[in-house]
Amino acid sequence: MKKVYLLCCFLVTVILANDSAGLLQLAQKNHLEPIPKSKLELLKLVENPKSVLTQEKIELGKMLFFDPRLSKSNLISCNTCHNLGMGGVDGISHAIGHKWAVNPLLLNSPTVYNAVFAFSQLWNGKSSDLADQARGPVHADFEMASSAQEIEEKLKKIQGYKKYFQQAYGSDVKINFDLVVDAIAAFEATLVTPSRFDEFLLGNINALNENEKEGLRIFIEKRCAACHKGVGLGGAMKVFRHDRYTYSDLGDFRGNDNKLVKVPTLRNITQTAPYFHNGAVWNLKDAIYEMAKVQLNIKISSHEADRLVDFLKTLDGKKPQIQYPMLPY
Repeated sequence: MKKVYLLCCFLVTVILANDSAGLLQLAQKNHLEPIPKSKLELLKLVENPKSVLTQEKIELGKMLFFDPRLSKSNLISCNTCHNLGMGGVDGISHAIGHKWAVNPLLLNSPTVYNAVFAFSQLWNGKSSDLADQARGPVHADFEMASSAQEIEEKLKKIQGYKKYFQQAYGSDVKINFDLVVDAIAAFEATLVTPSRFDEFLLGNINALNENEKEGLRIFIEKRCAACHKGVGLGGAMKVFRHDRYTYSDLGDFRGNDNKLVKVPTLRNITQTAPYFHNGAVWNLKDAIYEMAKVQLNIKISSHEADRLVDFLKTLDGKKPQIQYPMLPY
């Protein structure tokens, strides 16, 4: 009897291993891609081909990211809306900026973590890369409300910045706004968060438990991966079915000129509530029900939603350790 029991256990283990290997192949077939472990391979993914990524640029960009003096009021920094201690978001439904202005379209601040993997930036996909994206919030009257000229004049008066710009861009450099957003983008390119799901995609089939694997299978079979794919599990532009969205009357945002909306990353999704472009849903399971209705036009069971939540939790990644910088004077 003991031999029969051990044989059964062995066969179950083999079946589960084969099933997990098949699930891994299915994930790869559906274009779910890992954050590379190799620093060289990761660099190929995150480096802007127009700007070599250096440690000096990254350090300068970190200072600028945290510096509220880039705003007209000297109160709002990039970190205000993309708080690196809070999942890269501000934790409120609608972004609040200069003079407590609310985003006029009632848009929610997306996370800056893993934003480098997105094919487009901003909800309307208007910016193609992180450097171009950084221009918008700085200039917008309802966000940081600063002009390029104002920022350049401020930074030139801060003697301590001269050294850091020279280290990053050369001894004869003149501080200008293009370099400001380039440095911020360099820092943001380092904000990647590898997770257990990446371990699974890289071949460790034991990185996920059975509930999480079931959730991944549901994620693929229900066609969630049709939009949430690639390294970022999102980041492309897709049509959003506002006509099926419960909260479509909250704000006037309807996407870009082609009615396309950027698909948000699912990485660290448990830490980036509230959800959707207008921040209308606060509970992750409720967001799953809503998404199934809006984009897939299906109804999923409570069990399926629970397993999807289990899977999404595996996307909580390891964040880089960031020490708050002492800003130059």
